[in-house]
Formats: sequence, structure tokens, C-alpha cells
Amino acid sequence: MNTAPEPGTVKRALSAHAAIGLLAGALLYLVSLTGTLSVFYAELQRLEQPDAPEMTAIDPDRVQSAVAAMIALERGKPTTTHLFVHLPVDDLPRTTITTDTQAYHVNADGTLAMPEEIAWSDFLIKLHYTLNLPSLVGITIVGALGVMMLALALSGVVAHPRIFRDAFRLRARNGNGVGLADWHNRLSVWTLPFSLAIALTGALIGMATVTAWTIAAIDYDGDVEAVYGPIFGEEGKPDATPAALPDVATALRYMASHHPDVTVTYAILHDPLTAGQHVQIVGSHDRRLIFGEYYGFDAAGRFLHASGLADGELGQQAAASTYKLHFGTYGDLPVKLAYLVFGLALTVISATGVYIWLGKRERRGIRQPRIRAAWNGVVYGMPLVLAMTLLLRMGFGNDLPFAAIFWIGSVVTIAAWVAWETRIALPSRTEAPI
Repeated sequence: MNTAPEPGTVKRALSAHAAIGLLAGALLYLVSLTGTLSVFYAELQRLEQPDAPEMTAIDPDRVQSAVAAMIALERGKPTTTHLFVHLPVDDLPRTTITTDTQAYHVNADGTLAMPEEIAWSDFLIKLHYTLNLPSLVGITIVGALGVMMLALALSGVVAHPRIFRDAFRLRARNGNGVGLADWHNRLSVWTLPFSLAIALTGALIGMATVTAWTIAAIDYDGDVEAVYGPIFGEEGKPDATPAALPDVATALRYMASHHPDVTVTYAILHDPLTAGQHVQIVGSHDRRLIFGEYYGFDAAGRFLHASGLADGELGQQAAASTYKLHFGTYGDLPVKLAYLVFGLALTVISATGVYIWLGKRERRGIRQPRIRAAWNGVVYGMPLVLAMTLLLRMGFGNDLPFAAIFWIGSVVTIAAWVAWETRIALPSRTEAPI
């Protein structure tokens, strides 16, 4: 009995295999591109809403007044479980209060200025983090892409034993795909430490989320916060009994007097206006990779404890160090510009890898104009559509559905690219299976 699959089945299987690989390559390219742009998240917010009030510092009593005003504005809405006060820092010198339902910029005198309108910047971050998918699904895929990037970087070094010896040999104008391969290999070598750091931290951020959800489902009845508690600090026991507004100003004054070398970035109110409420102050430490330390206070502003991200277990410090290393926020503008250069190089590496694969097949006589056209649509079309969403934001406001516009626009652009390029392609060879 002949159990060999039919030729048509083999052809369809090969096509599906290559299509999955190309889809993964397209997502890897998109994550590299959006990650490069996300380094400038603070600057993009200022570009998107340039008229928001800015200040280098704000008095603690004015913060208290702004929190009270925001809580008053929340009346009639579902009770917020967390209230975040973003305090002025060098790259984003604005005070902004965010609840579960809304966000407002704050004037220096503690009055509410205007609603925060940074929908495009938030869309970009979500596109990078989750591909605009439901959070757990999206971050799982992006984490897997980080693992893939790490594997590609390491396997590329192993597969090219002369890659370091040829690090400065660039045949940029050589035909037959050699020039393109040289650009790909040279950029891969020159940016290898950056690529490894980005891939590893991206994989850790994504896979840690999946792991936390899994542990929570098995051992903590789905309570993810209980899993993160030993690392980032416990939430505390909820008590819905009504209570007065917590004293944020006293907590901020404590930080100024006891930790003057710490840059306060956020004040977080947990379960405000309840007996179970407490305050966390997030403080950034200079010359450290940790995103910050959590300082806990009770409702009266009395200091309770620090979480240990700055000086606790090595695992805690390592977990808190992945974010700054991944997004390049541990330095000033020169560091961000370096991330821009290296990130663009990583994006080019992602794009040229597929072009090299297609070129090798074409030199063997396997010509695939649809696949090449689709990849052209990805490489050139997606950045164009992303730029179009920004232009629409600046021209038509904050309320557009940017995620839908981007994904529908990308599909239409890629399809149009395929239709145009295959229409003008010379039909000199039969297109082979993928």
C-alpha cells in the first residue's frame, strides 16, 4: 500500500509551511520597527499633544489638590481601583492623573487642565507589546517572537563560522545576492550585543507574563497579582468600607526628605476612598537599570516598607531591570539615539533575511513573484500605513480607531502590492510552490 501523500498535498503543505514562516517574519519585522519607535514614547506624547501644561516639578500639596479634583470628577462613574499620578521627569515634564476610566493633565497650581489625548502613542505601544490583540494572546506571541529572534541571532553566528573574521568585509555592490547577504551579515555582527539584549529581554517580558498567568490559574485561583506580589510588592487586603482621601502629599514630602537622590516618577493610589487603600511611590534610581523602587505608605502618608527592587534579592533586581534595558530608557537622548540606530539595523536585518531566502530560490530557477511582492508590501507598506495613522491623528484628532486603520490598511496595501507587481511580472517561468 502506497502511503506517500499526493503531489498536490505536498505542494499545499509546502505552501502552508512557507506562509507560516513568512507570517512570522512579517510579525518579527513589525515588532522590530515598532520597538524602535517606542523608544521615543515620551517624545511622541509631547508631539501628539503639544499644548499640555509642562513643569519641571510640582508641589506635593498641589498634587493632593489635583488628586481630590480627579476623584470628584470620577463621581457617577464606576469606582476606580487604581489612580496613577505621573510626576514630571526630564523626558516628559508633565503631571498627569490616570484612573480606570479617564486621564487628565494637571496645571502647576494643582487644577485639572485638559484630558490626556495620546491615543496614537498608546496604539503604538500596544502594537509593539501585543500586536493589538487581547493582552495575554498578544504578549504570548510577541514573547515567542523574542525567543525566535534570540534563536536566529545565535544560530546565525554558528551557521557562519567566518562571520566575525569578515566583519569589515562588505561587498555592497556585488550582484547575485552577495551584496545583500553581506549587508545582512555585517549588520548582524555589528549589532549582535544589542540584538541579544533586546531579544532576551523581550522574551523574558513576554514569557514571564504567560508564566504568571499559568501559575495564577493553577495555584492562586487566577489571581495574577498574588504571583507578582513577592517580586513587585503585595497589594494588601481590600476593605470596601468608605474612607477619606489618602494623604499623598505627606508621602511625597517623606520621599523628598528621606530619599532626595531618588527621582519620583509615579504616585499610585490603590483602592482609593476605601479603608483598604494605600499609596505607593515609584522612585527611579540614577545609574541603575531597575525601572524604579516601590515605596509603600499607609493612607495617612506614613512610610511602611520598600519592595526590594533596588536592594532585594538578585531575582527581584533582575526582573526590574528588563524594562529599561529593552526600551532604552536608562539614559538620556544619546542612548535613545543609539537605540534608534541599532533598532533600525535590526529592522533591516529582519527584512533582508527574507529577501536573501527568496533570492536563493530564484537563483535555483524557482521564481515566486507573489511572495516577493507580498514581502515588498510588508517591508515598504507597513511603515507607510503606520505613518498614515500618525498623519490622520494630527489631522483628525484623538478618537480614530488607529488599530483597525493600521491592520486593514496593511492588508489592503499588501494585497495591492501583490496585484500590481504580479500584473507587471514577466511570465517567463512557471511559479513554483512556496
